[in-house]
Amino acid sequence: MPPSPTGTTASASTTSHFAFLLILSSSSLFFLYKCIRLRRPRRNPSPSPSPAPSPSPTPTLLYASATGTSKTLATHLSRLLTDAGVTAHPTDAAAFDPDDLPSVPLLLLVLPTHDGGAPPPAAAFLARWLEESASDFRAGAALLSRVRFAVFGVGSRAYGETFNAAARSFTRWLRALGAVEVVSVGEGDVDGGDLGAVFEQWCGRVLRVVNGEEIEVVPKGESDDFDELELEGEGFDDDEEEVDGGEVDMEDIAGKAPARRQNGKVERTLPNGGENGAREMVTPIIRTSLEKQGYKIIGSHSGVKICRWTKSQLRGRGGCYKHSFYGIESHRCMEATPSLACANKCVFCWRHHTNPVGKSWKWKMDDPVDIVNAAIGQHTKMIKQMKGVPGVKSEKLAEGLSPRHCALSLVGEPIMYPEINVLVDELHHRHISTFLVTNAQFPDKIKAMRPITQLYVSVDAATKESLKAVDRPLFSDFWERFLDSLKSLHDKDQRTVYRLTLVKGWNAEEIDAYANLLSLGQPDFIEIKGVTYCGSSATSKLTMENVPWHSDVKEFSEALALKSGGVYEVACEHAHSCCVLLAKVDKFKINGKWHTWIDYDRFHELVTSGKPFKSQDYMALTPSWAVYGAEEGGFDPDQSRYKKERRHGAAALKD
Repeated sequence: MPPSPTGTTASASTTSHFAFLLILSSSSLFFLYKCIRLRRPRRNPSPSPSPAPSPSPTPTLLYASATGTSKTLATHLSRLLTDAGVTAHPTDAAAFDPDDLPSVPLLLLVLPTHDGGAPPPAAAFLARWLEESASDFRAGAALLSRVRFAVFGVGSRAYGETFNAAARSFTRWLRALGAVEVVSVGEGDVDGGDLGAVFEQWCGRVLRVVNGEEIEVVPKGESDDFDELELEGEGFDDDEEEVDGGEVDMEDIAGKAPARRQNGKVERTLPNGGENGAREMVTPIIRTSLEKQGYKIIGSHSGVKICRWTKSQLRGRGGCYKHSFYGIESHRCMEATPSLACANKCVFCWRHHTNPVGKSWKWKMDDPVDIVNAAIGQHTKMIKQMKGVPGVKSEKLAEGLSPRHCALSLVGEPIMYPEINVLVDELHHRHISTFLVTNAQFPDKIKAMRPITQLYVSVDAATKESLKAVDRPLFSDFWERFLDSLKSLHDKDQRTVYRLTLVKGWNAEEIDAYANLLSLGQPDFIEIKGVTYCGSSATSKLTMENVPWHSDVKEFSEALALKSGGVYEVACEHAHSCCVLLAKVDKFKINGKWHTWIDYDRFHELVTSGKPFKSQDYMALTPSWAVYGAEEGGFDPDQSRYKKERRHGAAALKD
């Protein structure tokens, strides 16, 4: 018997409802919950927003700070708004509930770009909420239709296509959800783009919008065509230029200045007094930051600073590990650099990334002789200021006024300086020996280096993944550059060194991988040092837990020497610096005695001769107190070691 029409309808209806329930996946139910939550009445409901935004809305000012810069800028904008009669308290994006967005009349957002173009951790949840909503067809393009917004990005142009990628991603997501961009995205360059002036211009446009003097609606364009790549924050905004070869840095002065929109067009200017496409490396912001840390800035791109070990040996209280390993007198050692810029942003950077970054030399260039003169002048001035300091010995002070060594490892990447060979020659001409440290990103520069006393390459990690995590390099081909830099040492006749900085939890567990790198450069020496903890910083996640003990460094060094198959042995140590030296046995161990020290007079004779020479030609006998395992632990017995008790205010104890 056929079913009745009524039964047919009921059955179909039941099936339809059942199918509908099946379609509602867990994510769909969550989305419905989110939509209901967005529209639920609150305990203290504010008046419903008007259909059209008010000319003078109350802004919601959010920041997501990685180094403190974004918070500082947001606080400055808050003061400007307060002076204009508008209250807007700067709020950490991590504390903001994204569900409140549809009821925000004006959103002001200041945020940096994190590693790889990602948003900073504080804005990660807000970013995920926006990205998921923008890509969810159920949200629609009207979810944030009552919201007006303006975004300012804090980034570094040295990172190429990821420069302010987070700010551009937030802009795209907001526009995709129907929000109206009333001020074009600001692009601040913290390393070389006159951040303060660019931000002030952006704030001025925001204030005009808030005051109703100017309602700037940024027209939508091709950048609003959302594809999967752009939603992940990896694409280019149509306002951003693409550069062949992929190399864009903070000082790419051939037109890559911060962008500003006028009359619907993007124009670029050269800030910081750009002159014929060349500007100074050290901006006023960078100069102020470095000078607060005790650096003396020389010219437009160099620096010098007195070391604490220099002060120590002036007082007869011991020198640094270079004194123990190589016979350098710390009170006659000058720490300097001809390039404050670097191609990495290492997690253990002593400067907490206050120095500029770049991939190539794009700045004004000072004369190398002028740099040497100024460096010596500033250094001796700082030595003179030690006169009268308790404990400073007059004979050491007199010697310190004539530096005999220059450590070109102060900050940045000295080998980037185009006239580095001339600068080194000038130092040698003045009978000043040279140690130069390069961060293993410029192999061609290493090959072009003329003889120096000792050439270092920083080996901060032994695998591609850990090197990226530790050094945070700018170059996309950083690993290939790193390996080529190690290979470049192989052909050097003078003393060469691998410098390893051990960071527990980051690279100290890669001993087999480190051993595999030894054959590439076959360095004369391997310095292994525990990382120095430089305090908490938003740019670094390191804590004291990452700092190895001297016993840890010794254990690592002994294991690495063993894995070298007898090519290297542990030669020296400096317990105070948590540092150990491995040396090539066939070169520097003669009749059972180490010869890691340097005959500096002989080195200068060889350089002056102009004839080829090798590292063995200027080696000297290592004193017994510096040899690994000696009871002195690398401390010169002619010096007086002072230890402080851990109690605050306790008197120094002499041992």
